[in-house]
Amino acid sequence: MEKLKFDRKNLDNQTLVQLYKSIVKPRMIEEKMLILIRQGKVSKWFSGIGQEAIAVGVTSALQSDEYILPMHRNLGVFTTRQIPLNRLFSQWQGKASGFTNGRDRSFHFGTQEYKIVGMISHLGPQMGIADGIALADTLKKDKKITAVFTGEGATSEGDFHEALNVASVWELPVLFIIENNGYGLSTPTNEQYRCENLADRGKGYGIESHIIDGNNILEVYTQVSALAESMRENPRPVLIEFKTFRMRGHEEASGTKYIPQELFEQWERKDPVENFKTYLLKEKVLTESVEKEIREEIKKEINKNWDLAVKEEVIKADLNKELNDVYKPYQSEIIQPATAESENIRFIDALSQGLKQSMEKHDNLVIMGQDIAEYGGAFKVTDGFYKDFGKERVRNTPICESIIVSAGMGLSINNYKSVVEMQFADFVSSGFNPIVNLLAKSHYRWNQHADVVVRMPCGGGTQAGPFHSQTNEAWFTKTPGLKVVYPAFPYDAKGLLNTAINDPNPVMFFEHKLLYRSIYQDVPKDYYTLPFGQASLITEGNDITIISFGAGVHWALETLKNHSEISADLIDLRTLQPLDYATIFQSVKKTSRAIILQEDTLFGGIAGDISSAIMENCFEYLDAPVKRVGSIETPIPFMKNLEEQYLPKDRFEEELLTLLAY
Repeated sequence: MEKLKFDRKNLDNQTLVQLYKSIVKPRMIEEKMLILIRQGKVSKWFSGIGQEAIAVGVTSALQSDEYILPMHRNLGVFTTRQIPLNRLFSQWQGKASGFTNGRDRSFHFGTQEYKIVGMISHLGPQMGIADGIALADTLKKDKKITAVFTGEGATSEGDFHEALNVASVWELPVLFIIENNGYGLSTPTNEQYRCENLADRGKGYGIESHIIDGNNILEVYTQVSALAESMRENPRPVLIEFKTFRMRGHEEASGTKYIPQELFEQWERKDPVENFKTYLLKEKVLTESVEKEIREEIKKEINKNWDLAVKEEVIKADLNKELNDVYKPYQSEIIQPATAESENIRFIDALSQGLKQSMEKHDNLVIMGQDIAEYGGAFKVTDGFYKDFGKERVRNTPICESIIVSAGMGLSINNYKSVVEMQFADFVSSGFNPIVNLLAKSHYRWNQHADVVVRMPCGGGTQAGPFHSQTNEAWFTKTPGLKVVYPAFPYDAKGLLNTAINDPNPVMFFEHKLLYRSIYQDVPKDYYTLPFGQASLITEGNDITIISFGAGVHWALETLKNHSEISADLIDLRTLQPLDYATIFQSVKKTSRAIILQEDTLFGGIAGDISSAIMENCFEYLDAPVKRVGSIETPIPFMKNLEEQYLPKDRFEEELLTLLAY
């Protein structure tokens, strides 16, 4: 293994000294942490010893207002960005001066103040976030780049490939950084991939790539500086593979017994800190006494800030604060139409109209999805939009749901709104991870909202079979941090979609395909909004309360039309999260009977939660058991007679009459 060869090029002494201060600081903090973890004063630690030159060199090469997305070994990113050490130490101890209010640990946090988006344990989504941040900079025509870190292990994830492909197709100024330290936890690289160099993967996506010695701080800093300047002037993605080695375990508890000892001995000779110090002393940029003073100054800073963090009180559990921080606080403005003029239009026309008027209202709104530009989307909701708003804001995407959802998060971080269209709601499973683990949790974790609406064409009745007919709202109503909207009428569809786009929180917006072209209603021509969490009372009566949403509302209306003798409150929920319990309870207390109709299979659906809530809050008012009606417990079939048997439309009538006769 070759020794490190330093070349200062045209760097002045001041820059060299600053680079040394920046690289020795995280090393000294780590040495302190390793002592504290043995003393039981720190619970968990992911060491970056041996890899400091990458984090420090890259961060030093970036401008302070350029976003950087590090991993859990990149302490040097945080220290080079000058985050106060007491705040870092408090973060690691779960105290209030940290960045997550004790809700997440170590480096799982971000901070807009320092333009850092901390790591996500699923690894891949953060590369999509980088794409979204860079897209926002591109749209703003800012000459900025975004740097995102990953390890060699995560390059096997689908999100890695999706992110590189999207960045290449869209010419996004993203610096993709692979820290190849030889092991993914205990798995060596020869068990992870077959190519000789991970940088070679850039060729497959038409991306410029480089291999850099990750232990050489001067090589990292000078090459990344040059690349960053080039990318600002000529926006494009660049892939860098940094060759390095991890001198500690994956995390301290895992140890290093699985790594051959001779590897440690070889890489010890390439220690990035000690080699750089030796070079600076040899070049007389530093003297022994000055170097000692630097270390003493850093040691004092570490000890002083550690004491501050230790003395800080343990965070106190506050139930109201925990519940109120799940969503970004937002009081929706209910906007009335400017005129009384309306037109009788289809459900799909109302969606298209609302989306178009929202694009006019918000010049920072971007729509992303497969085939949504020239083709107008699979259902033609965005037909003609690209002519009005341009393909920069109406963006065709590759088939990669996961990274596009993550890109929506990146856009939100960089002050944009986005609407992501799933071609079919069924396909959201390919983007499930970033929705439930990223969009839903970000505000609670580190106070960063996710201004993303995911449009979900869903539902059966069109003989589309198991891959194109699901109504999968229950996947998301269970996840705190998401709002779930499911309109049944054109008027509601337009007003609620506008509200969803205004809301800075992530919204899953379900659109039943069967209703697209079959349901008409008078809808105001002007822009308007409707509130979340308010159900609609479609019919009023005294015999029974019927609760439904989506196509189920129309099935219930058809049943009531065939039974004029039934006097029923029919409640259209409209939004499932937040849910209008008040209207439900008020109706049930009046009628003393309740039946809940959902299109989804019965087990695990939202009808179960509504039924439980009625039993818990209205038990003394009930004259009969609460009844749930849903589809049978199979995937949804294709053939018409099989689909009709699957769906609950016909069974609902029978169950309704049985409950009334109880």
